[in-house]
Amino acid sequence: MARPGILLKSAALLDQMKAHLATDAGKDLTKKIGLVYQLNIAPKKIGVDEEIYVVNLREGKVTQGAFEGKPDATFSFKDDDFLAIASGKMNPQIAFIRGAMKIKGSLSAAQKFTPDIFPKPSKL
Repeated sequence: MARPGILLKSAALLDQMKAHLATDAGKDLTKKIGLVYQLNIAPKKIGVDEEIYVVNLREGKVTQGAFEGKPDATFSFKDDDFLAIASGKMNPQIAFIRGAMKIKGSLSAAQKFTPDIFPKPSKL
């Protein structure tokens, strides 16, 4: 569990994702993908002070905390690496090969975890 006071830059993107899933485009995404992803996001070092989020593309929601049951795929990465992958600045396969992203669970489910599922960052 992360210590209180550590704020992830990823939290803003995941909040946008919640709103995105409520739109028609988000509902189409839920129908198309239909998988559950658990994201373990660490501020500086994988496995240390992680915040856990679930992007549930079966039910179209994003929640904080571990998934009840077994997610289709679980990813672990640092905050900056997650943002780079979600924004399309880092290729998910390259991130995996370099060790910037760790994956547990179904590799076929993991391959559907692409920058396309995330809303484009809006200027706040």
